[in-house]
Amino acid sequence: MAEYLRLRQICLVAPNLAPAIADISGIMGLDVCYRDGNVAKYGLENALLPVDTILLEVVAPFQPGTAAGRFLDKTGGRGGYMAIFCCDDPDARGKHANAMGVRTANVITHAPYRGVQLHPRDCRAAFIEFNHTSGSDDVLGPYPPAGPDWQKSIRNDVTKALTEVEMQSPDPQGLAEHWGKILGVAVGAGAELKLPNASFRFVKGPADLMSGLTFSVADIGRVRDAARAKGCKVSGDTFDLCGVTFSLVA
Repeated sequence: MAEYLRLRQICLVAPNLAPAIADISGIMGLDVCYRDGNVAKYGLENALLPVDTILLEVVAPFQPGTAAGRFLDKTGGRGGYMAIFCCDDPDARGKHANAMGVRTANVITHAPYRGVQLHPRDCRAAFIEFNHTSGSDDVLGPYPPAGPDWQKSIRNDVTKALTEVEMQSPDPQGLAEHWGKILGVAVGAGAELKLPNASFRFVKGPADLMSGLTFSVADIGRVRDAARAKGCKVSGDTFDLCGVTFSLVA
């Protein structure tokens, strides 16, 4: 199997799921493709919305003592929770990270899917997960965490793509190099990691966190107005939602 790595999913955390999903769906013109009952064992509920071939997931705790709940308490609700990558061999990539001193936090096996989640404290800023679904190297192929027919929920009339993830750090170059080593991706100019379907850009900030997402949209003004109508804090072509800054580009 040829070696590859693509951004598959971004996971955000909300105190309550329903209003967060209503806001994202209403503002960005995205449809929920799946709610995964498997996350209930972690004290969570979730919903996934496809943004072209990248999944945007929101999780929310429904009981005390969850890792996501502790994340909300620690960060005050600021920052994305997890960056999830599909790849050829999640176990090999996990072992590579372990050799760097990055611990494995959790391994998920729901055949034909296997995921290796790395400890956020060691990754810095957010969880990293590597996963692979047997027989699904196509970007539109089966992906069990998003349900049996996630492709049918793809819409592109409002939001076309998720193009960039912004990461903040007091040492953006250092964080970029750390993530680059974990992912096996060279750091480019401007502290950027380029994947085939999206980029990670590292900028100066007060803490290590996933701070923003950039979306290509059909009509910036329409989306901006929808965000304002939902009560989001809007500044220029950006607004805050679900712990991160949503940036809009044509």
